[in-house]
Amino acid sequence: MDKKKIKVTLIHEDKKVCEKTVEFATPVFDIIDAFGLPVENIYAVKINNEVRPLDTPIQFTANIEPILNNTKDGSSVYRRSLCLLLAAASHNIFPEKRLIVGHSLGHGYFYTYDNEKSVHVDVINKLNKEMERLIKEDLPITTEFVSYEEATKLFEKLGMKETRKQLNFVCSPKIKINSIGDFSDIYFGPLVRSTGTLKVYDILQYKNGFLLRFPRTSDPEHLEIFKDQPKLYEIYQKYKEWGKRINVTSAASLNELVANRQINDFIDITETYQQKNISQIASQIVAKKTARVVLIAGPSSSGKTTSAKKLALELMAMGYTPKVISLDCYYAGRDKTPLDENGKPDYECLEALNVNLLNKNLVDLFKGKEVNIPSYDFHTGTSYFEEKNKLKLEKNDILIMEGIHGLNPKLTPKVPDEYKFKIYLSALTQLNLDDHNRVSTSDNRLIRRIVRDNNFRGKSAAGTIEMWPSVTRGEELHIFPFQNNADAILNTALDYELSVLRVYAAPLLRQVTPLEKEYSEARRLLTFLENFSTIPPTVVPPKSIIREFIGGSAFHY
Repeated sequence: MDKKKIKVTLIHEDKKVCEKTVEFATPVFDIIDAFGLPVENIYAVKINNEVRPLDTPIQFTANIEPILNNTKDGSSVYRRSLCLLLAAASHNIFPEKRLIVGHSLGHGYFYTYDNEKSVHVDVINKLNKEMERLIKEDLPITTEFVSYEEATKLFEKLGMKETRKQLNFVCSPKIKINSIGDFSDIYFGPLVRSTGTLKVYDILQYKNGFLLRFPRTSDPEHLEIFKDQPKLYEIYQKYKEWGKRINVTSAASLNELVANRQINDFIDITETYQQKNISQIASQIVAKKTARVVLIAGPSSSGKTTSAKKLALELMAMGYTPKVISLDCYYAGRDKTPLDENGKPDYECLEALNVNLLNKNLVDLFKGKEVNIPSYDFHTGTSYFEEKNKLKLEKNDILIMEGIHGLNPKLTPKVPDEYKFKIYLSALTQLNLDDHNRVSTSDNRLIRRIVRDNNFRGKSAAGTIEMWPSVTRGEELHIFPFQNNADAILNTALDYELSVLRVYAAPLLRQVTPLEKEYSEARRLLTFLENFSTIPPTVVPPKSIIREFIGGSAFHY
């Protein structure tokens, strides 16, 4: 019997390049090679808009789009593979040590060893040497399915207790594992084909652990320049230690609380701890004595609006009268807004704001004068004034201004530094999925944004995913470079929130079809959310930051 023939179409930059007919179950790697493409620069493929590894057999009519090493998806594949390589190297030379991945820092991931206060340089040198050996041997990176029972025994033997515990919440008779040599692990997404690909990396001793540093996305032959973020590290460590004290450090730990009906107490503890940190920041503002304006900045969906309102309540309890103003009020107007590279108004650049008017208003307010705060109509793209927006600062009044440019010194050059108190917000959860898979801050915020955009703006998940790259580019340019200018950092993540957000986000993500280019990202986020048991939204307190995204807040927005 003749083998079934399959039609495949090569896609490049959203355009059909050529077509071929191949035999049923031909690996996509062989198809790409037949097309004459440089396979060494291709880390994975999109098959009908789903990201898949290169060894995937083609069993149906497919559009194939190579994922190159200098793309966001290609960079994700490389990073994921490098994490597996590090875990394998660590297991080979330190089988008694338990490696734990942490947060993103300095274009890398922060790692520690469980129950060890520091990582000596000798350990790092040995890790480097073993990784170099594995790379030189160019070992295959394999993916296979094993039975559920085999997987549980495997991770018990490897001492990966959080990975083993998370299997308690996986309803599947088979588990997909990834392996290098005798070491196996679980990663959520495609990996490169062999260790020889992973030549660009660095291990840098840092604080009580080390950083696994990655190459640039746009230039994968070179490492990103290291930029230290000491304040962000301090906040993460503070929350990580808190998580250890309350014994909730992973998705599995959270899922156990849900299963045992103990989640309500954890929600109360989490909300109380966050409010305590807001209260401490309010005390710092008061202690400064000269502070006249609190500038709050943070990336999209970091909870700036609710944080400003919660901070205002704390300051009121201390005898102050806060006046909250959004920087959105100072948009100059659509006709005065610079255009981005796509010819669209760039509302995220500083030049989109009427900085001169803002500084004049602030100087006048601090002199005791009354000023008329502008309003902005996003529908017409125009600025206007209303009598009701007149403002004058009395003796115990303090301004709170929130917006993405709050920490940029060019926003308020006419305001003396002693008048400013700057706060940076970050949704930095201390939870991991398991021992070697972290929860991305960017993913957390994107899921928040998907839920909020649908609830309050009627936007589809595909619509939010489509515009997210432009949002993150704006953050890289206008927010992250200034985070070290902050007088205080507030972590706005709540460790139970993804279990609540899943209730809203999962149905929205399932509406994205394989015919849409956003499908691959929707599938990835769905897979990520499946690690969290759901929590009913009814248990979320009315003044929680999460209410800014799911609705039902006691605050007026």
